[in-house]
Amino acid sequence: MTPTGALLAAVGLRKAYGPTPALDGADFSIHPGEVVAVMGPSGSGKSTLLHCLAGIVRPDSGQVHYRGRELTALSDGERSALRRGEFGFVFQFGQLVPELTCVENVALPLRLNGTKRKDAEASALEWMARLEVEDVARKRPGEVSGGQGQRVAVARSLVTGPRVLFADEPTGALDSLNGERVMQLLTEAARDTRTAVVLVTHEARVAAYSDREVVVRDGKSRDMERVS
Repeated sequence: MTPTGALLAAVGLRKAYGPTPALDGADFSIHPGEVVAVMGPSGSGKSTLLHCLAGIVRPDSGQVHYRGRELTALSDGERSALRRGEFGFVFQFGQLVPELTCVENVALPLRLNGTKRKDAEASALEWMARLEVEDVARKRPGEVSGGQGQRVAVARSLVTGPRVLFADEPTGALDSLNGERVMQLLTEAARDTRTAVVLVTHEARVAAYSDREVVVRDGKSRDMERVS
């Protein structure tokens, strides 16, 4: 049963790769504007859970519901459309396009959805200012620091106004100072826009920015009580 008011929820997810189970009955839910940290050791299934929630991978069994729709029943094209328009993604190494300038990278999701270049880059510059990287707008990714590049990637993930942001180890390649700033800016922006954030991490200092923690171990999930 989908929790009341949940924007995105999964029930009983199972996924195996060959004989190896990655998920074994995992549950998950998140509400608008909520930041939920998904934690667990390497190989526990947390990235597989994220991929199932985002419609990138189909679970072997179980259901994922998004805004009243069963994500697992949608066609590949329908799930791709959701990922372009309503979901945003940030990965450990940013995955910026090296041939494009930083502002062109941020504007790219809008351009792919048909927005005119001038309007797309205007929106991109607004988000870059919000993430404190407007000064590198005309530089290419290879010309900026790791922390700046990851903030550019966060701006790109938010420029389309997604309802859900999937962040997979977003500070994993950064030093602690840059990682802290990325998390501050990411969570502030997400909460201001009521964007739900699914944050996969193995670092307690990163999980501390969340409202709630879900631990995945041996393919199973468990909500943790947050101690004030």
